[in-house]
Parts: sequence; C-alpha cells; structure tokens
Amino acid sequence: MLRVERPPRLLLSATLAALAALYLAWFADEAHFVAAFLVFVLPLVLLLGGALLGSAKAAFWAGVLGLLLFCHGVMTAWSEPGERMFALAATALSVLLVFASSWPGLRARFGRRR
Repeated sequence: MLRVERPPRLLLSATLAALAALYLAWFADEAHFVAAFLVFVLPLVLLLGGALLGSAKAAFWAGVLGLLLFCHGVMTAWSEPGERMFALAATALSVLLVFASSWPGLRARFGRRR
C-alpha cells in the first residue's frame, strides 16, 4: 500500500503565520509598535520563511520560540485582565507551535516500527 505523507511543515507554517498575525493585531495600537514588531513579529516571519523551505533548524528554533511565547502568554493572561483574550490565544497557538515543530521527532520516536 502506497502511503502518501503530508509534510508537517504546513501546520508549522500556518501556526507561525497565525502567531505573527495575532501579535500584529495585539500590538497595533501600542506606542512602541516598532519594538514589539522587532521582538514578536519579525522572528516569526523569518522562521516562517525557513519553515516553508523545509529547514530543520527553522523548525527547531520555532519550537524554542514557541516555549518563550507560551511563557509570555501565560504571564500576560495572569497579570493583564484587559489583554487576556489575546494572551490566551497566543498561549494556545504557541502550544500548537511547539507540537508542530516537534512532530517529526515525536513520530520518529513513538511511531510504529516497520
């Protein structure tokens, strides 16, 4: 039986793009928009380019960045009630980002043996 596998980079790329769009919307009205763009959006966009090309290093660094964004989302959801919805959305997307970037390794470790 021929088994066609979809590359996990599609989910990784979609999650990176969604996080970048979320952070753009979140910090659109901030006084320090450029700083927020450089810290939150630009790394996601750069990793998106690498993920679209299938780079394993980009997937690794996307997972690392996902862990940092998870911490930021949880901290903001806890401390800023006015920004809780953005923070919870960022937290959920960052968890998805970590799993999407780790999927090939998890599959290799826990997948069926041939």
